[in-house]
Amino acid sequence: MERRAKIVGTIGPASENETTLRCLIEAGLDVARLNFSHGTHEEHAARIATIRKISQELDKPVTILQDLQGPKMRVGNLPKEGIPLTVGEKILLAPSEQLRDSAHQFGERTLVPMEVPNLARAVKKGNRILLDDGHLELEVLDVKDGIIEAQVVLGGILYPHKGVNLPGVSLGIPCFTEKDRADLEFGLQAGVDVVAISFVHTAEDVETVRNAIRELAPEKSDTPIIAKLERPQAIENLHEIIHMADGVMVARGDLGVETSPSTVPIIQKRIIDMANRHAKYVITATQMLDSMISNPRPTRAEASDVANAIFDGTDAVMLSGETASGKYPVESVKMMDSIIREAEANAKTWGHYATSPVDASEENAFAITRAARELAHDRKAAGIAVFTQTGKTALLMSKSRPEVPILAFTPEERTYRRLGMYWGVTPFLVPFASTVEGMILSLEAAILSATTIKPGQQVVVITGFPVGLRRPPNFALLYTIGEWGSIRSHPQV
Repeated sequence: MERRAKIVGTIGPASENETTLRCLIEAGLDVARLNFSHGTHEEHAARIATIRKISQELDKPVTILQDLQGPKMRVGNLPKEGIPLTVGEKILLAPSEQLRDSAHQFGERTLVPMEVPNLARAVKKGNRILLDDGHLELEVLDVKDGIIEAQVVLGGILYPHKGVNLPGVSLGIPCFTEKDRADLEFGLQAGVDVVAISFVHTAEDVETVRNAIRELAPEKSDTPIIAKLERPQAIENLHEIIHMADGVMVARGDLGVETSPSTVPIIQKRIIDMANRHAKYVITATQMLDSMISNPRPTRAEASDVANAIFDGTDAVMLSGETASGKYPVESVKMMDSIIREAEANAKTWGHYATSPVDASEENAFAITRAARELAHDRKAAGIAVFTQTGKTALLMSKSRPEVPILAFTPEERTYRRLGMYWGVTPFLVPFASTVEGMILSLEAAILSATTIKPGQQVVVITGFPVGLRRPPNFALLYTIGEWGSIRSHPQV
């Protein structure tokens, strides 16, 4: 059986060349993530062009996900070898723009440059400042004239440009920056398929980006938005964010730093469950096969982590450094593919979710997709064929988790590229059909040429009626492959 959950891989220096990209896609990469925290527009444009070229040559759609940086929260310039911070040591933190050089001595104290907007205004005595994913910890002692005095609680070597986390502190800055706006404009012009936004706190953050898309590219206002859930505030506003966004990403790295590693598995399950109940797309990310950055095989715990995300009900799992900068990018995708297949072969929940999507439960569209799932199960159909112009019906069908493959047919190329990221969906680009006959002929031609389904096998077909109109599905048909020719030969039947 085809793999259902999809694989997201970050494209970077280790994977941007054409040969490696081709191998990644052939190994099972479904979504190419471009991290706009790194790289120039020219570099990303070259990656997009290469992905599109290979995708066309392999006749396999690859969804391109643009991941916006969000507000920069990093340590500034330091010596390449880093600087030692000793437990109990008192240091000073200052904005990078106030320092002409990198970290240096101020009297007997180390002065560390920080690239965190509003930091001195936001923190107060007793606040914690976490550096490098929490490997180093500072406690604020005093703030004066924009300079922060802090004491080292957890010591170690601090390297340049490491991340900064501020548990319980709100910087009062928007998650969508001027850099993000410029990157978004570039991405929309370059043809990215999905946009992910970082450090989301509220539903209003999502709406801000949606409005920006409408302003920058009105013809692409339907571009899906993925809200990355990285902060405790996002978990507090989870219901509203999921309602507003098209999907969410469980960004476990920052969550584990700002909350507690022990709470991350529970938060992950809660997010995935709520996303599924609201028929929203969900990606599970961060450190899934982290050891494969430098090793050819993952740890057993990492393999279990990937499998458990599948059992939780995630739509996709994501590789970051493993494919962007690691030694084994292709092997990482192959390993992810293998783990997913094994997990799915032993899953018992497909088609049997106890709850129905909340937001969709009263819609005709969900009623049709649920009926299609049950009909396919009862009749042992070979697949469910969905005709869609926007992709929404395919997503709803995906969220019902049928036991059989979902074959999604669309005349829209932008929709075709997005469909490849949905759980259980195999997309097909077909000519526009305005009649039932045209729809069936397109379906049969694609199925017989590109799948293992044979004449005489049945598929459940769902679409909107009248055919060709952009509307939610209201029509379901149990169709036997090859039957249309017989129907046309006997019009009186």
